[in-house]
Amino acid sequence: MAARIDLTLDCVDAQLLARFWKTALGYVDEPPPPPFATREEWLAQFDLPEDESADDGAWLCDPDGTGPRLSILKVPEPKTAKNRLHIDIRVPGHGGPEERWARIRAEAGRLVAAGGRVLQEFDGHHIVMADPEGNEFCVAAASPG
Repeated sequence: MAARIDLTLDCVDAQLLARFWKTALGYVDEPPPPPFATREEWLAQFDLPEDESADDGAWLCDPDGTGPRLSILKVPEPKTAKNRLHIDIRVPGHGGPEERWARIRAEAGRLVAAGGRVLQEFDGHHIVMADPEGNEFCVAAASPG
């Protein structure tokens, strides 16, 4: 049996990144774990410091249940270096090279409109981007088939 993974992003503004990654991945807010009705109720059990709130984190999931969950958590330290792990967003890989590249560029444009930015283009292959807080990710085509 293969292990399942979740991904966690450290950040300054969890709600800003949650909006971006919901747009980027098509994810939705993950409901709080049973028996809790809200995230605030769930977090209350952890006796958090007074200056922390539910807005300091966001929990997202793939609505189909197939992709990894994504936790976005506020941390006090800033991002200081390149990611050692990053997300690849894949567009459909069918069609010829020009058609795939057009889909990659269109997806990158959509993500720029959502608050991301292009860092580097590898013409015809993939685009390196950053989310609103500078976390790197790539947009590329999926394997054909």
